[in-house]
Amino acid sequence: MKLMSVGVDLAKNVFQVHGVDRNEKPVWRRRLSRKKWLDMLLETVGLGCEIGMEASSGARHWARQLQAQGLTVKLIALQFVKPYVKSNENDANDAETVCEEMSRPNMRFVAVKASSNRIFRRFTAFAQSCSASARPRATRSVA
Repeated sequence: MKLMSVGVDLAKNVFQVHGVDRNEKPVWRRRLSRKKWLDMLLETVGLGCEIGMEASSGARHWARQLQAQGLTVKLIALQFVKPYVKSNENDANDAETVCEEMSRPNMRFVAVKASSNRIFRRFTAFAQSCSASARPRATRSVA
């Protein structure tokens, strides 16, 4: 089974994956637990396979994990995925939609941000709030 692209719908405990081959035919549909999904995904996909997910903070975490393994990851903004859901919204349909959206030539993808960027932003926000509270306040003189 040669997968070309895999769509992943992330949830709290169970992840739904949908994989298609070179002819865009579904060949892999699985519901995987959080603990086992990364190992199963790495066993199943090859290096030429693209992994797609709806963009979220959790997706960015998993995207960094997959990129560290040498895979290509594409994150799609939520507002671009939802209009294409074919029927009732459930995890399997969302994974299928993400997989389909990855093949669209004019789809815009979200960058995978490094975790150091997030830590730096939090640190600078904290530093700014500390410096703002340390400023001397103007006091009124009583005459």
